Amino acid sequence: MTVYHGVEDLVAAVGTELGPSAWLAMEQARIDLFADATEDHQWIHVDTMRAAESPYGETIAHGFLTLALIPHFMSSLRRFDGVRMGINYGLDKVRFPTAVPSGSRVRGRMRLDQVDPLPDDGVQLTTTITVEVEGQDKPACVATLLSRYYFNR
Repeated sequence: MTVYHGVEDLVAAVGTELGPSAWLAMEQARIDLFADATEDHQWIHVDTMRAAESPYGETIAHGFLTLALIPHFMSSLRRFDGVRMGINYGLDKVRFPTAVPSGSRVRGRMRLDQVDPLPDDGVQLTTTITVEVEGQDKPACVATLLSRYYFNR
């Protein structure tokens, strides 16, 4: 776990990669819960019989489920001390190069790319997050995340 104590620590960390995180199981139950929460019940995610006949041979996780796990991976790799508020500001680019089969394990790694000052003692971080699938050459997700952190005065 890397702890950042202020803007100076963040600026010094530009270009640094953190991770990988611990592995996280992508079980069918998690996929089904995500399908229920998002009303996305496409058969490739939830119909094990039909998905067995697909090119994947089994159900796969939603790309957006994989993306939604990014905060989990990030919080296991870094922490901020002296922050009064942190928010997700957006995503610049998201790609899903390979599928995440049900029952596989995923983990995250991240690289701090840029730190830009904001008013009111804040910074905007540009971070590239890569979600890997155990045993796969290609990542499941590569995303550029913009986040904002405001430090105590």
